[in-house]
Amino acid sequence: METSELKKIANQLRLESVRMVYEGKDGHPGPALSIADIVTTLYFDIMNIDPKNPNWEDRDRFVLSKGHACPIVYAALNEKGYFGKKVEHFELRKLGSMFQGHPVSQKTPGIDTTSGSLGNGIAIASGMAIAGKFRKKDYNVFVITGDGELQEGICWEGINIAAAHKLDNLIVFVDKNGWQSGGSVNQILGSNNIAERFKSFGWHVQEICGHDIDQIKSAVSLAKKTKNKPSVIVCDDIKGKGLDFMEDDNSWHKGVPTDEQYKLAVKQLGENQ
Repeated sequence: METSELKKIANQLRLESVRMVYEGKDGHPGPALSIADIVTTLYFDIMNIDPKNPNWEDRDRFVLSKGHACPIVYAALNEKGYFGKKVEHFELRKLGSMFQGHPVSQKTPGIDTTSGSLGNGIAIASGMAIAGKFRKKDYNVFVITGDGELQEGICWEGINIAAAHKLDNLIVFVDKNGWQSGGSVNQILGSNNIAERFKSFGWHVQEICGHDIDQIKSAVSLAKKTKNKPSVIVCDDIKGKGLDFMEDDNSWHKGVPTDEQYKLAVKQLGENQ
């Protein structure tokens, strides 16, 4: 798909994510907007998937390790047609809803694994990638994790396992937006040089702008060509990207737009489509 069209879809999904949070009166809009361009490029240009057959054995897998950012994935699945008739009102985070505050694979078609307890995504995805190798499948496993999330020790167990098993069918995106729920990532746990740490574990490493769709496409293409190593794509991102009142403001890690802010979101994201 052309980059110009993907940009339009990304902003459409951003607006849908904000609307989910606004109507549901709860959720994490900043983290969702941060990864909109990555999610859009994966679902609408890169991943080999079939919305009519969500459990297709040969599909690419996607793991949202930072599960609280799920509105952007729900929006992508909806636009791709995973729910049959397009969903107009998501009932985000409501009891019994298909759209919980963190993804639940048993509830939502197209969700490959339940997530939300931070730190588990890379290890789960490594298991999926090992299974693919064992069964001689050609699918790839894609992951999005957060820079703050990488403070969890289990992440590095999964990273170590992936390198030891030479999982070249595993591609991890790090949403490096500099924030976590408690504040600045650097202030909470030092400089945290992500790229160098992955290199030291034997991964193939790229660093890009996570809002540049052409860079995302090129990075995935190179990752797929890399053999005998898992790949990580460290993305310089902006939390709340796309809305001037949310960008790089950690108070929007979790929060609900007012009526006026929602109208402004519709205006800003509508103009950018």
